Formats: sequence, structure tokens, C-alpha cells
Amino acid sequence: MSCSDDQTTGNDALDQLDDAAAAAAFRRLVRLLQHRNDAANIDLMGLAGFCRNCLGDWIAEAADMDRETGRAVVHGMPTAEWKARYHTAATPEQLARMEESMAKNP
Repeated sequence: MSCSDDQTTGNDALDQLDDAAAAAAFRRLVRLLQHRNDAANIDLMGLAGFCRNCLGDWIAEAADMDRETGRAVVHGMPTAEWKARYHTAATPEQLARMEESMAKNP
């Protein structure tokens, strides 16, 4: 799975949002994903075109850190530990849905 790196910014309401408010909302999202380990990354990719790993990669890029460190921030633990606890193999249907969803990303 890979996450789209091509993100555009514009002069919209999101860009006008205070950084503290954006950070608080982001932390709430990450904490929800940490709590909802039943929401599989492959299903997040299939529905929304991004997953926990994507968020971790975006953190790593923004904070100039390695990807594993960024992903551990989102997982709340090292990625290998998260995978051992919660990861299940993707079905062919999940993979197809992910590919279709990813094709919609900018």
C-alpha cells in the first residue's frame, strides 16, 4: 500500500483554520484510530483512500522523521507490534476495493 504524496493547498477554509484547532482535531482522529483497531487499514484504504500508515507517513514528512517513527505515533506503538496484534490478511475483494479507492486520490 502506498499513500498519495501529491497534495494541493489552496486558499480555502481549511487553510484558514488555526493550527492549534487543526492539531487538536488531528490528535482526536489519531486517538480514535488507535481505539478503533477493529477498523482495518485495508478497509480504510478501500473506503477513504488513506490509512494509519498514510497518516504516519504524512507526519514523518512534515516533521522530518523516518517513516517508522511517524507510523508509531499513529499506531501508538511500533508498527510491527501493531501488526502482530491487529493486522489480518487482506482478501482479494478488499485489495480490489483499495485499488479502486486509491485511483480517486489526487
